[in-house]
Amino acid sequence: MPHISTGFGDLLDPRFQQIFHENLDQLPDMLPTLYNFPAGNGRNNMTWSQVGTLPDFTEFTGSINYSEQSQGYDTTSTPVEFSGGIQTERKLYDDDQYNIMDQKPMALSNAYHRTRQKHGARILNNAFSVDNFFYNNSESVSLCSNSHTTNSGASTASGFDNLGTASLTATAVAAARIQMVGYRGDQADRISVMPDELWYSPHQYEQAHEIINSSGKLDTANSNVNVHQNRYTGHEWNYLTDINNWFMMDSTMKKQMLHWVDRTPLEFAMVEDFDTLLAKWRAYCRYSNAHTDWRFIFGASVS
Repeated sequence: MPHISTGFGDLLDPRFQQIFHENLDQLPDMLPTLYNFPAGNGRNNMTWSQVGTLPDFTEFTGSINYSEQSQGYDTTSTPVEFSGGIQTERKLYDDDQYNIMDQKPMALSNAYHRTRQKHGARILNNAFSVDNFFYNNSESVSLCSNSHTTNSGASTASGFDNLGTASLTATAVAAARIQMVGYRGDQADRISVMPDELWYSPHQYEQAHEIINSSGKLDTANSNVNVHQNRYTGHEWNYLTDINNWFMMDSTMKKQMLHWVDRTPLEFAMVEDFDTLLAKWRAYCRYSNAHTDWRFIFGASVS
């Protein structure tokens, strides 16, 4: 519906000392902390693939044993279009005593920022289910799962589980770290994983702060050293919708395996309708995100 004079009488009344507009601060942009931003390829979508590792050497008994690598899983990210718009009556725009209507493009920008953050958090909020809104991964398993697979034929009995269920405690963080450093590659061989981040909702701030910053073990009278002190960077994110779930990540691997693609950066346009004198502002963008491997993250789905 267009903004018209009868709906905004206060803007036409010069007696008001001040009328506030978009005066609430936006939450910080967490996407650069979470995602890698690859350059666009000029096509409708972006596809990644993998080639696995070679198995161990075998004893030489007179003839070379030639090994082979396996094709990994494919990920295809397809940018989705998003837009927003507002309409304002010419009379209201002209008679507005506080220039509120002149600031409406800023309101569109704030709405874009908020939408973008929610979509950025989607990769974690939907980490325990297969989410194909922005991308498809041919493994067809949720980002955090105890059912990860490999194309090499190697056993996945150990080192292919990045799912937990325990609440955020020092004990659970220690168990998650052990689980992460035990991750294995596609040949089921050991790989280097260095967990150094915790991601959690505001409801878990106190517990996370104590785990990361306490010099001694929590809630004990002993002087035992807290092994978690300064080991992790804490990221509190308001857009995490489950107040109990939490995540541990390897920040280096995260930037290699988690991607955000801005196919069309935010753009604005304005036009006035010739017959109705309605001014129209619109904003448009097109983006997607994707993960190409799961080994950067551990997720706790806490019931």
